[in-house]
Amino acid sequence: MAGSLIYDAADSGGTQALGHLLGSLVQPGMVVALVGPLGAGKTYLVRAIAEGLSIADSRSVCSPTFVLIQEYDARLPIYHFDTYRLRNPEEFFDLGVQEYFEGNGICLVEWGDRVEHFLPPDHLQITIAVTGETSRRFTLTGTGGQAKTFVRALAAVISQPEE
Repeated sequence: MAGSLIYDAADSGGTQALGHLLGSLVQPGMVVALVGPLGAGKTYLVRAIAEGLSIADSRSVCSPTFVLIQEYDARLPIYHFDTYRLRNPEEFFDLGVQEYFEGNGICLVEWGDRVEHFLPPDHLQITIAVTGETSRRFTLTGTGGQAKTFVRALAAVISQPEE
């Protein structure tokens, strides 16, 4: 699919490497929807992205399931949403997400498929499939021009042989 990239992580180290790479490449104002079943590693990936964004202490990154939004200081402000416990998608909108989306930080939305209607047309979707105890398959899809460009740039970096 045009604008998509598949990344297979053999273990949690591979997931962490992907997160670090994403964190090093994300741009201000990016919105990333994370999709996958319970236990797929959405919060683990967010923590790795935060590390890639040079967060002072990645242990502070935890699932915002009960508070809905966590904010972290890093190279770019990180806004971490969890929509799992929302009764309906409108509750997500009522959180004032539009202001976050229009800001200079990066928005990471766990369970992004539950609020897809309220995500900006140009966002990155990362779908996580559990392929083993610690292995995962990540499908990264750009839904608009900027996100598609980001996925192509990411694919170019991943395909370059390590020196």
